Amino acid sequence: MKYILVTGGVISGIGKGIIASSIGTILKSCGLRVTAIKIDPYINIDAGTFSPYEHGEVFVLNDGGEVDLDLGNYERFLDINLYKDNNITTGKIYQHVINKERHGDYLGKTVQVVPHITDAVQEWVMNQAKVPVDDDKREPQICVIELGGTIGDIEGMPFVEAFRQFQFKAKRENFCNIHVSLVPQPNATGEQKTKPTQNSVRALRGLGLSPDLIVCRSAKPIEMAVKEKISMFCHVEPEQVIFIHDVSSTYRVPILLEEQGIIKYFKQRLNLPIDDQPSDLLMKWKKMACRYERLLKVCSIALVGKYTKLSDCYASVFKALEHSALAINYKLDLMYIDSTELERSMEAENSVKYHQAWHKLCKADGILVPGGFGIRGTEGKLQAISWARTKKKPFLGVCLGMQLAVVEFARNCLNWEDANSTEFDPDTKNPVVIDMPEHNPGDMGGTMRLGKRRTVFKTENSVLRKLYGDEMFVEERHRHRYEVNPELTHCFEEKGLKFVGHDTEGNRMEIIELENHPYFVGVQFHPEFSSRPMKPSPPYLGLLLAATGTLNGYLQRGCKLSP
Repeated sequence: MKYILVTGGVISGIGKGIIASSIGTILKSCGLRVTAIKIDPYINIDAGTFSPYEHGEVFVLNDGGEVDLDLGNYERFLDINLYKDNNITTGKIYQHVINKERHGDYLGKTVQVVPHITDAVQEWVMNQAKVPVDDDKREPQICVIELGGTIGDIEGMPFVEAFRQFQFKAKRENFCNIHVSLVPQPNATGEQKTKPTQNSVRALRGLGLSPDLIVCRSAKPIEMAVKEKISMFCHVEPEQVIFIHDVSSTYRVPILLEEQGIIKYFKQRLNLPIDDQPSDLLMKWKKMACRYERLLKVCSIALVGKYTKLSDCYASVFKALEHSALAINYKLDLMYIDSTELERSMEAENSVKYHQAWHKLCKADGILVPGGFGIRGTEGKLQAISWARTKKKPFLGVCLGMQLAVVEFARNCLNWEDANSTEFDPDTKNPVVIDMPEHNPGDMGGTMRLGKRRTVFKTENSVLRKLYGDEMFVEERHRHRYEVNPELTHCFEEKGLKFVGHDTEGNRMEIIELENHPYFVGVQFHPEFSSRPMKPSPPYLGLLLAATGTLNGYLQRGCKLSP
């Protein structure tokens, strides 16, 4: 097993996740089996209870793990399926060690950060690195480990110490450290500054880790003189300094790394049994990146949500839309609309914001209402859904988006004026969305219906079934506490809102489709979590096809994309 540790310096959010994913992609393109681990130094057990404004979206895995969004990057780039134990947090490690102490495993010894916490980290990494993540179920050969935060953070110290020890346990030819740093360019001088990188590398060395590669992030391409300066002051060869400037799409990052000789370096440094040249997989990435940059036709989608100030809050949704747009040769124009700005109360409070939000919604080719929790912004989402239904605009509702589509239909088509979800109004006379019997209202963490579950189509006359290749069932990832009330579904079906998919027991409604509409679909699951750059998610692909007026042609061709 070869281990590649990716650390970061100067600032967080520098792109360690994309760089770690890209390194994995390059090594996979050389025929190696690659897995990935993300270490988050926060004390939370997992990401499940975070607001999306804290660390971006909560990504859900097949096994129900609620994890950091970087694991989504790993899955998309490497086309693998990870597990909840591929996301290590301080909380998980301390909980593991404390449980062992309570069990008496330490035989009366004083339990300390060194060696007990650091040993637990090393043990966890070595065990999880062996777990197969590909469809062929073979043990990985390379484990890419991303350490979250920046070098010098107090909460990350035990992990840095663990890897200082681990480099000797694994041996030099099996362990490599990549340090990602920032090269800022102040507007005042326009000069690219190397001092932050020098200080960051010095701090890393002071903690006992020496970088084998220094990846420098910058807004613009870095000059050769800067590379030579970093090489000289950071005690590495010039070819060990890699530059990654801001690019038009993340698909370009693996190509930039490969162009700077990273395959040759890894082959020598880790003694890998590979050729110097990448395989067809990286060539596909190159073609995809070039195609992305040449797209001319534009499709605009309005994303109506309540976490619109930070794009990372809907990272997987954005990627799923982007994958689908790329598959049909369209450039995606994603317009984020804060759902509160569509509400009537906003017109009185700030009429400019209100009219701007409605202008965006009206000019969009398609409308998407993603998942979420809490009552804030729900009336605005209901307004958007009503607009999509009555104006025949292509619409996709995901999780809460599907539940609100059912609420909107009940209010405006069944004339149940107080129809609502018990999440927002526990005393409603028409509870069209209810909490699930097994939902535990006590603990919040890990108590939802989570992970990959089977959805069975109950009719052949379903647009989503055709988009999924006419399969009898699909398996997608879930994350919800509430469900459509199964006792009321017959009322909706009589009026044309069909429940075309349900769970294996037939009790839980999973997919809705509206008759006599170009594309009005709701799904209880989160299809965005299993979307891949070369395998777009069918519900999102359907939305893009309908928004560009090409859905019927696609279905008539037997779900084959036109050349």
